[in-house]
Amino acid sequence: MRKLPVGDWAEHAVSWLTKHGEPFFHAVNTVVGGFTGHLETALQAPPVIVFALVVAVIGLWLRGALFALLSFVGMMLIDNLGEWDSAMSTLAQVLVASIAALVIGIPVGILAARSPRFAAVVRPVLDFMQTMPAFVYLLPAVFFFGIGQVPGIIATMIFSLPPGVRLTQLGISQVDREMVEAADAFGTPPARTLLRVQLPLALGTIMAGVNQVIMLSLSMVVISGMVGAQGLGTEVFGAITQLDIAGGVDAGLAVVILAITLDRLTGALGERLSPVARRKQAGVHASGWETVLHYRPRPVFALSGLVVLVLLATGLGIAGSGGDGGKSKNITIGYIPWDEDVAISNLWKYQLEKKGYKVRLEQVDAGPLYAGLANKNVDLFLDSWLPATHADYYNKYKDKLENLGPWYDNASMQLAVLKNDPANSVQDLANDPGRYKGRIVGIEPSAGEMKIVKNKVMPQYGLDGKFNLVQSSTPAMLAELTRASNSNTPIVVTLWKPHWAYSKFPIKPLADPKVAFGNAEKSYMLARKGFGGDSPEVAGWLKKFKMTDQQLFPLEDLVMNKYKGREQEGVKEWVKSNQGFVDKMTS
Repeated sequence: MRKLPVGDWAEHAVSWLTKHGEPFFHAVNTVVGGFTGHLETALQAPPVIVFALVVAVIGLWLRGALFALLSFVGMMLIDNLGEWDSAMSTLAQVLVASIAALVIGIPVGILAARSPRFAAVVRPVLDFMQTMPAFVYLLPAVFFFGIGQVPGIIATMIFSLPPGVRLTQLGISQVDREMVEAADAFGTPPARTLLRVQLPLALGTIMAGVNQVIMLSLSMVVISGMVGAQGLGTEVFGAITQLDIAGGVDAGLAVVILAITLDRLTGALGERLSPVARRKQAGVHASGWETVLHYRPRPVFALSGLVVLVLLATGLGIAGSGGDGGKSKNITIGYIPWDEDVAISNLWKYQLEKKGYKVRLEQVDAGPLYAGLANKNVDLFLDSWLPATHADYYNKYKDKLENLGPWYDNASMQLAVLKNDPANSVQDLANDPGRYKGRIVGIEPSAGEMKIVKNKVMPQYGLDGKFNLVQSSTPAMLAELTRASNSNTPIVVTLWKPHWAYSKFPIKPLADPKVAFGNAEKSYMLARKGFGGDSPEVAGWLKKFKMTDQQLFPLEDLVMNKYKGREQEGVKEWVKSNQGFVDKMTS
């Protein structure tokens, strides 16, 4: 049976919408991005302790003294871990995505509860939305909105919407039919019956839906770090790709604290607002320490304290956000988790900030990064391998990019083995695949080298069927190489030059007599269209930038190994020994 080209249809639809819906997507991008940015600024502006006190007062009102204390400690712990700004960025995205999902989901749920025909149409749509893998929502979002917070928020809103619809429908459907009939018997209009009878009695279930929407939003916002959405998602994604256990635990713990706090607060708010829950609570009487631990002030006192703290936070935030008067220029550098790219991106961040620029680094996979450059969400990408490795991405977007020239002109890809391995050429691997457990340890599936190995190298050298190309990440491949070299276990890995691994591990590249990898490549610096006109000074500096192996390898080793997770410290140590070179970068 002939395969239905469903994927091709979807791709053509996305391409058509991207081309013809640009004004609409640009407007959505501006509105959502602007609103999120202002909310993020407002959350980050006040001192941490004041914000933590605001959360504690809300917790005191909704859940009692014990939760207030724990929530305050949780907020301070996030700050202690160094994740405060990222957590507030994530919170802003969660709030925007959740509000949007609820604004759509609750009315749709009400309509589904009141119209069986509409419910029959909506149900399969919700089934589709809930079972579709979360990552899939990011694909069209990147094409429509580029990279950054907006595609993440839109994908998050779609992913978290179904529970809001379903639980709203369920809550209204479960309202006692006799109550509704009694209201109708007294001549109450349907709209008033909905507002005065059905919604109040269904509020507990609806608030459970609100809770689920927020929790799903938080989980999806973390996944959105893959497409450059700032916040804890970026921290987690970066930790995964770099095998940074410490960074991953810090960011993950901050996510847990946020999730528990939001879960408990929204759950308690539902109990406060629901008439049924209030009646049950009224019959419960605490005594002894329970009275102290679960004490909740009257709403008027809690609101007064909250207003005072919010006003204090606003005042301190305004006082502390003097800014730079618009003097600094913002530059976003996107990078992929390749060691030389991480190294030079951090080097340029260090030097540009010394020159008064405000630089933000965003780690993204290669595909979304090129799309981000084309959509002007990213200003620079400093490690584009051409003419082969990144050819697919570059050819697709080159009309929307500026090529600032190569900074490294002897780049190459290869398969590598241990130095004492009998294999000297790629064609030698086919003779004994069992020696290497029939696998080639690869890197990120989006990397151009992975496509070349799969589509050219393996077929040309007869490795298909004998070897399995294992998709992983650059740090995971290096971790596997470390274990193999320590135990002298045969291994084949995808590698490239320039890379510090050749000076750190006892390995050798395999010869490529059939030139399946292609000839030596160059690493180019790319900019978004118009960057040269907007920042001619920076573009001029980049165009004359060059590095040799003797300069690059020590920088990579410091950034990726000695100061892993503290890249700027690695750059600073390298600069001490290369001050003359660094001064010439921006001379």
